[in-house]
Amino acid sequence: MHADESYLDLIRNALRVCLNYKPAFGYGSGNRITLERFQQIYREDEFYSWFGLDSPLVYAAHKAAGGMTSVYRQIGLGCQLLFQNILQDSLGLSPADATWSYKLKAKGTKGRTLSLDGRIPLDKITDAPARQRCAAWLAGAIASVGLKDRSAQSLDGCVFEVRQGYKSNDAKRQNADVSNAANAFAHRYLPVMLLLSVQIPVNLAERYARAHWLILRGTVGGSAIDSTYVFCRDVLGYDLAGFFRRNSAAIKAETLAVFEGLLR
Repeated sequence: MHADESYLDLIRNALRVCLNYKPAFGYGSGNRITLERFQQIYREDEFYSWFGLDSPLVYAAHKAAGGMTSVYRQIGLGCQLLFQNILQDSLGLSPADATWSYKLKAKGTKGRTLSLDGRIPLDKITDAPARQRCAAWLAGAIASVGLKDRSAQSLDGCVFEVRQGYKSNDAKRQNADVSNAANAFAHRYLPVMLLLSVQIPVNLAERYARAHWLILRGTVGGSAIDSTYVFCRDVLGYDLAGFFRRNSAAIKAETLAVFEGLLR
């Protein structure tokens, strides 16, 4: 299938970035350290050399630990790009229509542009059945997050934050997500947290729910207002779970190659 190969390349390319990962050891992300440089630095530091921390095993441990974080990040990035392409292909949206950003300006600053990972603007969907499916789903989604009728009627669509899952309770990230939700509503969009896995701490999900995020989890059962894969199948008309099942062997091989590279 042509779409499968195109979509699979997005995942492959994201994962292969991890093969170039090298730890920074406090020298900044722009100054990644090779094994040789690491050993030179640690051997010249009397304290570290006394403890034997100039060992290649220490370097390998740092590389594996940081590399694992990179793997999760790149899986998330690859799936973000995949989802954006699904929105475009399934709903006939342009790249600009399928993404969303807004400007945040604080007093005394030039401001910055923040973006979310996907968007469904109802008025940009030209296919009538697809637009009807999305509109009906949006009405149900709005009701499920507890918005009043007046707020529900004023929304023009939804925006998505795509994550492979949550592995930490990073307060800074949470605060940014709550702020994103407020700005999404200000721009007449429902904020949707689209998770590819079921990995999210209960307390974090509850906080997002209080901010009126709709949370789609990576379950293969359920409904289109609580499951990422049911939403993709029934609303977007694309079987994302089927894509992952069909291509699991290829994705596993790519991931294994990354792990072997990080541990080598």
